[in-house]
Amino acid sequence: MGALMKPEHSWPIPPPGGWTADDLDTLPNLPPHTELIDGSLVFVSPQTQFHMRAVNFLTWQLMDQQPPGLEVFREFTIDIDRHNRPEPDVIVVEESAVGDLDQTRLPADSVRLAIEVVSPESVGRDRGVKPVKYAEAGILHFWRVENKDGRAVVYVYELDPSTGSYGTAGIFHDRLKVSSPFAIDLDLTAITPERRTAE
Repeated sequence: MGALMKPEHSWPIPPPGGWTADDLDTLPNLPPHTELIDGSLVFVSPQTQFHMRAVNFLTWQLMDQQPPGLEVFREFTIDIDRHNRPEPDVIVVEESAVGDLDQTRLPADSVRLAIEVVSPESVGRDRGVKPVKYAEAGILHFWRVENKDGRAVVYVYELDPSTGSYGTAGIFHDRLKVSSPFAIDLDLTAITPERRTAE
C-alpha cells in the first residue's frame, strides 16, 4: 500500500502590481500576523520569549499610563498606503480612529507611537524598512526595542518635520522616562527579570 502524500501548501500568487492593503482582509489561509510591505506579503516567524515579554510589558504599561483620548493596541495593522499595511508590535493611537469590534486596521495618521520589538528574522525590517515607512506616513514617535545580552534596550526616535525622517531622541537601558508623545516612565529591567536559582 502506498504512503499517503500530503498536498503541497499553495501560497498565494501576487497579482500584477502586487497585493493591496485590502487584500489582507480577503486572502484565505494567511498565517497570523501577516504584513504587507511594498505590495509583498511578509510572514512572521515564531517569536522568542524576549519578544513576547517585551510586547506584553509595553502593552500593559502604556495602557496604564496613557492619557484620555488615546488607546494602545498590540499586533494590529496600520494603513500607510495602498501597498503598505505593516503590523507594529505595539501602537498608541487616537481614540477617535477606533471603530467597531470588526475593525481590522487603523489609519497611519492616527498613530502617535509605533513600537517594534526586534527578532532575529526581523532585524532588517525593524531597523531599516519599517522606520522609513513610519516616517513617510508622518508617525511622530517610533521606538525600537532590542535584546542586548538578555536586557532590553529601547531606541527612541522622533520625526524631524523638516527632513521627514527620524532623529534619535534617546537610548534607554534600565529606565525609560520621556514626555512625548505623553509622560511615560518604564522600568525596563522588568521585561527580563533575573531568575532565582534553586538552592
